Amino acid sequence: MISDSDLRELMGELDVKNQERGRWEDVTDKKNGSISYSAKCCRPQVGPLKYLSVTIFEKCSTELLRDFYMDNEYRKEWDKTLIEYKQLQADETSGTEIGSMIKKFPLLTPREYILAWRVWEGKDKTFYCIVKDCEHPLAPRQKKFVRVNFFRSGWRIRKVPGRDACEITMLHQEDAGLNVEMAKLAFARGIWSYVCKMNNALREYSSPIRSRSTSVATMLRLIKKVPDVMEMDSGTTHQILPDIIPTSSNIPSKPTLWQSPSKKKLIANGLLLLGGIACLSRGRTTLGTQLAMACILKKFMKRGPTSDSGKTGPARIPKGKRSIRHRD
Repeated sequence: MISDSDLRELMGELDVKNQERGRWEDVTDKKNGSISYSAKCCRPQVGPLKYLSVTIFEKCSTELLRDFYMDNEYRKEWDKTLIEYKQLQADETSGTEIGSMIKKFPLLTPREYILAWRVWEGKDKTFYCIVKDCEHPLAPRQKKFVRVNFFRSGWRIRKVPGRDACEITMLHQEDAGLNVEMAKLAFARGIWSYVCKMNNALREYSSPIRSRSTSVATMLRLIKKVPDVMEMDSGTTHQILPDIIPTSSNIPSKPTLWQSPSKKKLIANGLLLLGGIACLSRGRTTLGTQLAMACILKKFMKRGPTSDSGKTGPARIPKGKRSIRHRD
């Protein structure tokens, strides 16, 4: 499901010297005394918008940050959008874990994620993780949830040279069914407050919490070593936010980690919707704001180019289903 070839591809995406240069659009660049966050996005030839972000945490080790990101039990405590997490499978041979997550957002049908992930450890306490959508027999589709059918995420955690800090560089693709410009605006305005909330939770992430986490214990049991040949290929370039973008010359004919399968339906995700809610509510959650947000999201889901297609114009609605009361 997730192979060393996927890791090689991720390492290549994160290493500027192995990539062709292209256009990235600045999305946000913010910092305070303990954290800095910057993000860019690009429109690949295949799939939804791709986001490339770098978050630097001061006075933090790579092991602590790795455990924090992988601790789904603790995430339920500080990330109130995550209402349910369940492990479905852990394969010690491949190092792959599969789990289901339910996320809830105001006035929207809960989103269901069935995800597979793997973690690798490289040299100098550098860590990699790949997460992508999948299907599993223990997670049949349920009408009360909207299944997120396209999710690709990968990150690298490593030390910042010469500082008591570490960084996580993340590539992320997830279709939200939103107008492209709306999605970028929502992300830009909402992500910083989420990052600050995450940073506060990290500072409260103590050793007793880590020791009680079954997610962290499973990750430590399944983690694999980065193959030596990949370590040599990746080099040691320390480059933040390389200006890279896939081109027709380097996109294989079959789907890869960062390409969408040809006949998959791409649907909404929680991250960009969270950004949109934060963008328009400015931290307030009045009923009027939520209703306005829901109306705008519905409008952009039905009209304009979405993040998974270049088509324009209003979406066709089957006869008899033009009522304003419909599923998110």
